[in-house]
Amino acid sequence: MPVRIDAEKSDEAPYRTRRLRGVLRGPRPEAVPALVARACTLVGLLDIAAGVFPRFRHSRVHTLAEVLPGALGPFAAALSLSTGVLLLLLAHGLGRRKRRAWRAAVVLLPAGALAQLTYRHSLVGAVVSLALLAPLLRHRREFAALPDPGSRWRALANFVLMGAGSLVLGLVVVSVHPDRMVGDPSLADRIGHVLYGLFGFEGPVEYRGTTSWTVSFSLGALGLLTAVTTIHLALRPEHPAARLTEEDEARLRALLDKHGGRDSLGHFALRRDKGVVFSPSGKAAVTYRVVSGVMLAGGDPIGDVEAWPGAIERFMDEANAHSWTPAVMGCSERGGEVWTRETGLDALELGDEAVVHTSDFSLAGRAMRNVRQMVRRIERSGYETRVRRVRDLGEGELDRIRTAADAWRGTDTERGFSMALGRIGDPADGDCLLATAHLVDAVPGPHGDLRAVLHFVPWGADGVSLDLMRRDRSADPGMNELLIVAALLAAPRLGITRVSLNFAMFRSALARGERLGAGPVLRAWRGLLVFLSRWFQIESLYRFNAKFRPRWEPRFVVYRSSRDLPRVGLAALRAEGFLTLGLPRALRLRTTAPLPCPHRVPDHAVRTA
Repeated sequence: MPVRIDAEKSDEAPYRTRRLRGVLRGPRPEAVPALVARACTLVGLLDIAAGVFPRFRHSRVHTLAEVLPGALGPFAAALSLSTGVLLLLLAHGLGRRKRRAWRAAVVLLPAGALAQLTYRHSLVGAVVSLALLAPLLRHRREFAALPDPGSRWRALANFVLMGAGSLVLGLVVVSVHPDRMVGDPSLADRIGHVLYGLFGFEGPVEYRGTTSWTVSFSLGALGLLTAVTTIHLALRPEHPAARLTEEDEARLRALLDKHGGRDSLGHFALRRDKGVVFSPSGKAAVTYRVVSGVMLAGGDPIGDVEAWPGAIERFMDEANAHSWTPAVMGCSERGGEVWTRETGLDALELGDEAVVHTSDFSLAGRAMRNVRQMVRRIERSGYETRVRRVRDLGEGELDRIRTAADAWRGTDTERGFSMALGRIGDPADGDCLLATAHLVDAVPGPHGDLRAVLHFVPWGADGVSLDLMRRDRSADPGMNELLIVAALLAAPRLGITRVSLNFAMFRSALARGERLGAGPVLRAWRGLLVFLSRWFQIESLYRFNAKFRPRWEPRFVVYRSSRDLPRVGLAALRAEGFLTLGLPRALRLRTTAPLPCPHRVPDHAVRTA
């Protein structure tokens, strides 16, 4: 007799079995760092709360805190505070799979278990501490990320932040015992007591019973943690940022000689504050800089397109080795296609690059009327222009141009990363182009008759790409237009057929948003961009570039996920010099030349499965 089988019931048992196996197997290994980081954060906050607020000692929260690392004992407050603060400090590094954070956690958790047995005689607390240690040891291979580029300023930042946090937390510790205080000390007395306690001295606030010991140990622990972490950051071996070596620069120049005509941003890869990774064949390379944990590449890979995947793979290996967030700023459409295909990353249009073909450029016609009139007006005012290769200028004139360009810089920080070279007149950059404006028959200024300068870098054998524009603020307006026109008119004489001008961010949104029939969303987006143009050159660069009737070439940002975009944006602003977090120039310490990153993947190494 045939038996009827219910398909839904037959599938239910295997599903429950798979689900039970999944629970017993535990989380996926790649998810362990994030879970451990959250656990450390929660445990750290509970330990701090248990050490600070005495009312928790007879509550359910205290019962929970007893089975967490750093539980209470004879030195309950001090031990709870110190363990909680250390776990909070380690949580971020564990979430980023940092090896050093893993090592510290592996040492800290057994110490917490030992404290449970020694001070609290709590077997349960020790077991929980070791239970939290178990996934760390089991998934130790997930915590293999190497350190970020180090800086002695981190010690100063730690001292300021930890000191401020210790002061606030210490003020809470002093104030949560009002029933044990002798009298009613003022806020100034309580702050003074905290400051004395952080340095291990007795303050002006008095308590009844053993509360004074609890407060003293707690404040002393906070002060000790601040001192130890600051000293550790100041004295630990510095992990230097990657920089171009002379050999790296020579190899990049050889690649640019062969393939430099592909990307107008190729020559900017020779910035000496960038790192570089080469493909296994050495026929392609990717240059980058690490900012706030984001590994930023600029433009397309350098070299043979067929070798791009190998260089991109090395780039991703380096990012994974350090747990950096990979991103690319300003790559072309072709470069974006290769990046997304080889890595699975996403791409977003960032803006457009203005490219003028010199054979199409002319000052004639109604469209160029404003530019033509401005140039002629300035020339009638006594200005003349000179367009020359760097190798054709003497060292004395180059020094004068460099001094003037530095003096005319509008900000304390040199801006630029993906579309700036960062130097003028280097002997190795003889093919670079300098366009200068001079005011003849006038009283020489601090820089002689020099009033403005434009610097272009090579774009293959027949092109140049605009690097920087600097002018004397007292000069007549229109200096930049004058020099761009001079460079475009002189280009055929110098064998130049194409000139890349400025990059216009969100150019298409600005252009479409002002057209007839634009929708409300597009108009609102354009309005926001116009508003932001008060601080950033968004609309002004678009309007400036459009004067020369260029061809617009789209540029893209490549990123891992949408949640990384804010972080990538902030890193890009810092890399380009629009957002600075350092000290003023007058207060900066003189540093020695940085060394290459010792953890870079060797060029001769072959990645194996």
